[in-house]
Amino acid sequence: MPLDSAALAWFRRDLRAFDHAALHAALLAHEAVHCAFVFDTEILEQLPARADRRVDFIWHSIAELKAELERLGGGLHVLHGRAREEIPRLAARLKVTAVYANRDYEPQALARDREVEQTLAAAGVAFHTRKDHVIFELDEVRTGAGAPYSVFTPYKNAWLRKLDDSFVEPCPVEKHAARLARSGTALPALADLGFEPAPMAIPVGVSGARQVFADFRRRIDDYAAKRDFPALKGPSYLSVHLRFGTASIRELAGFARKRKGVGAATWLAELCWRDFYFAILAWRPDVVTHAFRREYDALKFDDDERLWRAWCEGRTGYSLVDAAMRCLNQTGTMHNRLRMVTASFLVKDLGIDWRRGERYFAGKLNDFDLAANNGGWQWAASTGCDAQPWFRIFNPVTQSRRFDPQGKFIRKYLPELARATDAELHEPRAPVVDHAAARRRTLARYAAVRQ
Repeated sequence: MPLDSAALAWFRRDLRAFDHAALHAALLAHEAVHCAFVFDTEILEQLPARADRRVDFIWHSIAELKAELERLGGGLHVLHGRAREEIPRLAARLKVTAVYANRDYEPQALARDREVEQTLAAAGVAFHTRKDHVIFELDEVRTGAGAPYSVFTPYKNAWLRKLDDSFVEPCPVEKHAARLARSGTALPALADLGFEPAPMAIPVGVSGARQVFADFRRRIDDYAAKRDFPALKGPSYLSVHLRFGTASIRELAGFARKRKGVGAATWLAELCWRDFYFAILAWRPDVVTHAFRREYDALKFDDDERLWRAWCEGRTGYSLVDAAMRCLNQTGTMHNRLRMVTASFLVKDLGIDWRRGERYFAGKLNDFDLAANNGGWQWAASTGCDAQPWFRIFNPVTQSRRFDPQGKFIRKYLPELARATDAELHEPRAPVVDHAAARRRTLARYAAVRQ
């Protein structure tokens, strides 16, 4: 590619100007590189509320990204419309010879990118994609027979064996920044996009990611011991930043790999889970609507609307489940342990289809990511990637006593229990189902399919 040509770097879920694979590749191959982001109406119009924390997060992150690109000598075109139309139109106006983007593995994104590639090709413009959201893509971690992994533990072992310095090497941008084109447009106001302010409770943008990561680096040694307790400051709180690319997965995995100790090793395994679910989605896009283990599509769920509303609103009578759901509804966040507990309860206590719960989380979670959300729900529902999953049924009372023994988390979101003793706190209050009876029904439901 001659260096007198111009290119366009298309930002999507990678809202940073450092360690950016697609931008780096464009800067290496072209004399001038324009940058663009599209507030894609195909995505925005699917959102149910005008006050959406994720849109607010993106807007502020784009404002910071635009300022950083301008500091480096470049600019950012911020567009509002259908990305599959806006990007080819901008490429034609700027007279670029190529468009670069980081790969997205979701079916809807892949369909969009195929259409963009075809439109660009018809105009003589190349479309190049790079790996940026994961450490390893599907084809990079395979079994000895060359097949994709369908169980996590052997995948993790292979993932860790393959991981070396080359896979966490950053893609430098700043030293090539002289090739950034100064062209850009103004950032539309949030109201002009049809949305209202809805700030998250965490710092936003790359600056926010750095702040959160700096705090976690000081706590990582305690991660394994604290991560399962929602009342403790145990998690990294980086999931939203990974979702929108204000943090670099290479930087995070590289840090965890070099850090010694159980905490860092446990967190690295969590980053591996993230890669695993991306790989599953890339291999089996049908999991979006079907069970990974297709025989479980035959499961007959009850889907009782009264029980569904009780779960959504945190009125099941089980303290930890209710507190977790109210936390989700109020803040858009849910602790990972509680995601497992609430999902198991919906499917295996209430007998409701896991797909309904998955969609509910998709609408509420600040860090919603299709691959991880689908993978987590299928794990909880025992329809997904697990060696012996079907008889795993979480006891909500046992989970409550074990992971919030003093009820600090429960009392925060269930103020009506503020005066309850620690013992009383965990006992079901007018429960919508009896757990023991529900467990028997679930075992029978899964046994019928297995037979």
